[in-house]
Amino acid sequence: MGNASGAKVERLIAENRKARHDYDLLEKVVAGLVLLGTEVKSLRNGKGNVAEAWVRFVDDEAWLMDAHVPPYPQAHQFNHEPRRARKLLLKANELDRLKRRTTEKGLTLVPLRLYFMGPWVKVELGLGRGRKLHDKRNAL
Repeated sequence: MGNASGAKVERLIAENRKARHDYDLLEKVVAGLVLLGTEVKSLRNGKGNVAEAWVRFVDDEAWLMDAHVPPYPQAHQFNHEPRRARKLLLKANELDRLKRRTTEKGLTLVPLRLYFMGPWVKVELGLGRGRKLHDKRNAL
């Protein structure tokens, strides 16, 4: 599904504005998400929240933790857990590089935006360093 020029259209679902205030972002990375059908339907309704979400590395995988996707009302007993861990889809070399940078340099990976890119749900991650209170004041 694209526009007349053939380019894929982005449709924003949720944004973490506070992350830009709390972190010095050094780079941005886009990752796919492994979702259930009811989660996609709920996100298509424009619901979802990544404000409290964070990324955890387990073995050789990255997981999006605490992202809130509300239950889909028509799913009844087949619904999903709203704050379950969701696997992030990244290329192996990108995953290794991000994992290395977060452990060595004391950086953190923060979800910035959740959006549709065509039919796919993507999450934009920011690699950044937490700001101190006086740094936040200077940024304002």
